[in-house]
Amino acid sequence: MRTNELAEVLHELVTFVRVVDAGSFSAAARQQGMTPSAVSRQVARLEKMMGVALFQRTTRQLRLTEAGLDVLEHGRKMVAAARATLLAAEGHAGAPKGLVRMSAPKAFARHLLQPVLLEFLTSYPEVDVHLMVVDRLVDPLREGVDLVIRLTDTPPPGMVARGLLPVRQLVLASPAYLAAHGPIHHPEDLMSHSCLTLGEQERDNRWRFVCETGSAEIIVAGRCAINHSEMRLAAIEAGLGVGCVPDFAAREALAAGRVVRLLREWNFDINYSGMAYLLFPSSRHIAPKMRVLIDYLVEALQAQAD
Repeated sequence: MRTNELAEVLHELVTFVRVVDAGSFSAAARQQGMTPSAVSRQVARLEKMMGVALFQRTTRQLRLTEAGLDVLEHGRKMVAAARATLLAAEGHAGAPKGLVRMSAPKAFARHLLQPVLLEFLTSYPEVDVHLMVVDRLVDPLREGVDLVIRLTDTPPPGMVARGLLPVRQLVLASPAYLAAHGPIHHPEDLMSHSCLTLGEQERDNRWRFVCETGSAEIIVAGRCAINHSEMRLAAIEAGLGVGCVPDFAAREALAAGRVVRLLREWNFDINYSGMAYLLFPSSRHIAPKMRVLIDYLVEALQAQAD
């Protein structure tokens, strides 16, 4: 069956189902705003295309043939499926409703995203969120994720990238540690100090710094390697050495004086830094559930950068 013939069958099939449900050609015609003869012609065309008689026509009533009963069973399912499809489309074009899947790095999700998401879920009770908290790169198309938060200076091509806020890695130490081991004025000074690394890759003990006048790369060593920012911050506060922590994770400890920021004029060049972007596939039609979440996250997280 060619595509145009399939379209004609579907159109005539809807009329056939309506005739059966209405009980007569005239009743179905009134429901569709048509004449009884026009409805009769549509059913006749359907019978011709299928090569079977669907009705046993009498002067008093319509009776379905055996073939008509089979066609009616499948036709009703097709009409129901079409109605369900329209309702599903209305759900995407109407009020925000449904599930949004998103991913975010662990520390970012814990410190910045979680409180914003809790507020969003309260404000939009018809929108559900499935949050995947991972530090690896997530492929939204392959893994079926709608929104991805990623820290990068180069957003991937083919994706819409909404900037949220910049993230910097701060080099920290406790006042007690500095009092016991001496000040740190240059990255090279770290070579004589105990430094807390992430311990995930071989190069994690190579710390690279950049400033307006140049750069420096040094090899550090220490007693402890922790790939969890909050636990690393706790070790820094305990005086176990010098470590790096994302700026948003260190705010409270810095404000309370439990840690001191070092090497302010230097940028610590590490993977977990850069602009935090909200990424999603490019499309002319964005479902309301995604649109409200995107706008909510952008507004709330950009405000934290001010």
